Amino acid sequence: MRVLTVAGSDSGGGAGIQADLKTMLALGTHGMSVLTAVTAQNSLGVQGAWELPPEAVRAQFRSVVDDIGVQAVKTGMLASRELVETVAELLADLDVPVVVDPVGVSKHGDPLLAVSALDAVRTRLLPNATVATPNLDEVEQLTGVRVTGERDLPAAAEAVLELGPRWALIKGGHLAGDAVDLLTDGTTEHWLRAPRHPNRHTHGTGCTLASATAAELAKGAAVPEAVAAAKEYVTGAIRAGFALGAGIGPVHHGWRTAR
Repeated sequence: MRVLTVAGSDSGGGAGIQADLKTMLALGTHGMSVLTAVTAQNSLGVQGAWELPPEAVRAQFRSVVDDIGVQAVKTGMLASRELVETVAELLADLDVPVVVDPVGVSKHGDPLLAVSALDAVRTRLLPNATVATPNLDEVEQLTGVRVTGERDLPAAAEAVLELGPRWALIKGGHLAGDAVDLLTDGTTEHWLRAPRHPNRHTHGTGCTLASATAAELAKGAAVPEAVAAAKEYVTGAIRAGFALGAGIGPVHHGWRTAR
């Protein structure tokens, strides 16, 4: 199974395309990448970010899709309005599942999406999504809906679905208590719960969940089953997360095979 990630590079290896490719390999798929930006990033934060030109993104995408082909796509950091519009245009011609992780800020609070790009995410990118996977900060950024507790997740999902994705996965990991996510297509709700592990090394969680979902969709799973399998995988990766550097370390993408 062939899965494509369209995202930025994390030089520290914990998030971005590095996390995506590790996840795809761990789940038995072949990962490929379209690089949108390069970051200077480590366990302490993002020290710099540089976008690639749209023509470089377009050329990478066509090179992979036209020759190798893809069975699912995951998008992550797109940085600017121009890149969001470029990627949305490319995705519109594909007939495969697309998982959109509307990355707005890093784990450390560093901005990874220009404010001027938000409207393009709403009107151009999200309508291409089979599944959108915003965290609570991204929900508020995109829709204005503020989530303070589990009871607010359905309203958040409804607001995201109005932007066009077929399914919304609202990640409640920032709430207190168990890690609770809500997946819905506006008709059926799937509540996914996992115990919260006392491990602060959670860098790359969002990238990992989205790319795991894309990998499972590429293997032919229906959306609810793909998301449930991805949730189980990322929960194990969080539990096994390890200290790397002086700040927040990454989740452990190889936890199932680690000795």
